[in-house]
Amino acid sequence: MEATDDDTLYDLESNGRGSESGISMPTSTSEESSAQRTSYQSQQSQQSHQSQQSQRSNMELQQPLHVDYILVAEFSIDKGPTMEYQYPAPISGDEHMLAELMLPDQTHRRNQDWTIFFLHKEEEETEDDPGQQPLIYVLNLVNTKRAKVKAMAICTRHSFLHIYKPILLLALEEYFKKPTQETLAEIFVAVNTMDMSCVPHLSVFERQILATSENKEMFIEKFEEMMPAAPDAAGEQAVMTPEGGTRTTYFEIGPGNQRNKLINGKLGKIRDSHEYETSVTYKGVKIPIKVPVAVMPETVGDFSLIQLITTFSTPHSQNPQPFPLHPHLTTNGPYTHPVIVLVNALLTQKRIVFLGHGRPSGEVANHVLAACYLASGGVLKGFTRHAFPYTDISKIEELLYVNGFIAGVINPMFANQARWWDVLCDIDTGRIRISPELKPPPLTDGLSFFNLNPNMGVADYVKHDTMDNAFMEDISHCISSRFGEWAVRARWRDWVLRFTRMATAFEEAVYGASALWIGHEENHVIKGHGYVWADEALKTRDLTANAARIEGWRGTRSYLTLVQESAQLYQAKPIKIVDLHHQIDRLRVLRLSHEDSEKIYMVLKHYVDDYEEINQLLCVIPETQNGIFPIAFGLFHPNQKVRFAVVELLEKISTHMAGRHFFNNMNRFQRLAYIRLKQERENSGGFSPVATEAANGVGSFSTTTTPTTAAGVPRFAAFGPTGRGGP
Repeated sequence: MEATDDDTLYDLESNGRGSESGISMPTSTSEESSAQRTSYQSQQSQQSHQSQQSQRSNMELQQPLHVDYILVAEFSIDKGPTMEYQYPAPISGDEHMLAELMLPDQTHRRNQDWTIFFLHKEEEETEDDPGQQPLIYVLNLVNTKRAKVKAMAICTRHSFLHIYKPILLLALEEYFKKPTQETLAEIFVAVNTMDMSCVPHLSVFERQILATSENKEMFIEKFEEMMPAAPDAAGEQAVMTPEGGTRTTYFEIGPGNQRNKLINGKLGKIRDSHEYETSVTYKGVKIPIKVPVAVMPETVGDFSLIQLITTFSTPHSQNPQPFPLHPHLTTNGPYTHPVIVLVNALLTQKRIVFLGHGRPSGEVANHVLAACYLASGGVLKGFTRHAFPYTDISKIEELLYVNGFIAGVINPMFANQARWWDVLCDIDTGRIRISPELKPPPLTDGLSFFNLNPNMGVADYVKHDTMDNAFMEDISHCISSRFGEWAVRARWRDWVLRFTRMATAFEEAVYGASALWIGHEENHVIKGHGYVWADEALKTRDLTANAARIEGWRGTRSYLTLVQESAQLYQAKPIKIVDLHHQIDRLRVLRLSHEDSEKIYMVLKHYVDDYEEINQLLCVIPETQNGIFPIAFGLFHPNQKVRFAVVELLEKISTHMAGRHFFNNMNRFQRLAYIRLKQERENSGGFSPVATEAANGVGSFSTTTTPTTAAGVPRFAAFGPTGRGGP
């Protein structure tokens, strides 16, 4: 919802930024905003606020804010939802609208409820999305006590806003006891003094590797690099504290997964490299916080993809009901799985409403956030920016101005207004409905190319199977077998990535070129790029079956964003002379001749060498796709030169910070072959050994002990934290 008036300004003393602070909400009049600013500044000048103001200003000069604003709203019988406080400065926008978002419908019927909504900062651009206004994520808690309904919200730039839930619970409890601005100032200082200085800094490839791995020690060395100082040869190091003079003693105790830290006599352990453990101290209570280290795009809060899929899969599995046919949505005919209908609607930018009548608004919001990740898979962007995790019927006019919104509501009136939405997801019944007013798409070149038309009948859908129903059976098996949230998200990421790569092949087949693929194949040492099919018949089947869905996706926000990011990612790739993903897929899918496989293995050996190049390779061999297996298979190539080349490549991977975990996952048959070939290579006098006892089940690579050089320096540290050529 976009701003209509001037933005509120506040100076460095009030928020530590010294920049404009506009929020794209409909605003009040400039006179009202001026009055609010004057009132706020006069309050801040009072003696009772001076100590808090000084403490906050000192804090903000040391580190960026974690929380930008704290809001408090109350439900008044006479006035309805009203805003009590906005700290440390008023947010430009309609206060009444903010109060309505913070106090959902029927909230007085529940003792507690959580809501999430987004605000858009103006006059700024995000680092990750140039040209886009940064989002402010708002976590809101509503409590009802002694007939009083109050809500407190934390506004943050962090998409992992769920980490603030325990703090918000304590803060709102304290505010009920002491409803003053000093209480908010105390909360503001507490959350913004949370120490995140040692959160590891990951490159785009490192973040992808960590996010797609379940290994709890992946990149654990990154945490050690962020320590204030490393231990000396005796295992002890003096560190000066900010106050000066205090001595900190650090020891590392135990190898591998028993790696602990002894700091000032206190023993701590890095339990999971996916999370950074810190704390917030509020009212003398130390609240432990786990900050996600590798946050994928479109991941907001602590939603459950399993809950979303189960909600709409269970009724369908018990009593399937046909959908009205629509080329963009029912890609498997009238009995397309409802979750596939939902993801198709998201990809083709339809208007989607999640309805949960009588349910907590927080539960509805979680379904909306899970749906955003469902279509994104951590690959695509543009869904959360146009999502409304909770909204109400009073904002329907603003909602209908947004093309392709995803909204969560609890008012049952939405179910009867089919013109307001294209797809309705009823959380209560677990059914998904397609609006009868949704018109079929026009005939396009892509559909004509494959002899399709928008008014296809059931027989046409049956003839071209997208295999989506089989995919959903696999997802259901993962859920019933309790593989966990990570496994389900990883499979959805693979599905979305496969879809985007098929779309690239589709555009090349229909239009002669694709904006999704950046490169110059004429410069490649091995020709070929993109998705790999076992044969041309399978390629034609998949492209035909997905033609309508791909045509519906082309031109959407997520498509255009991916086009921009593809160009940026290409520039970040250290290896541009070969399409690594394509060549690894050829090893996985095709029955190659010895000569063809030899070319691939030799190119990998020659061009995958330094730290970031190995990272790029690891990104295309995730654990969910058998990891290092396609490379290790080269240990059995009939050509000795190729076998030795694979040994050298595996040796490089085994000494890499993340690659060693991939190396450790080789099966025993591959490990024995690796050991035998290393011995042959040493006997031939061609190479010097590194990690000779690797992969035999008892050597250094069978644990998480860091491999070292002859001088005892960590192998990957010899070239700095970024590998060869690093600082």
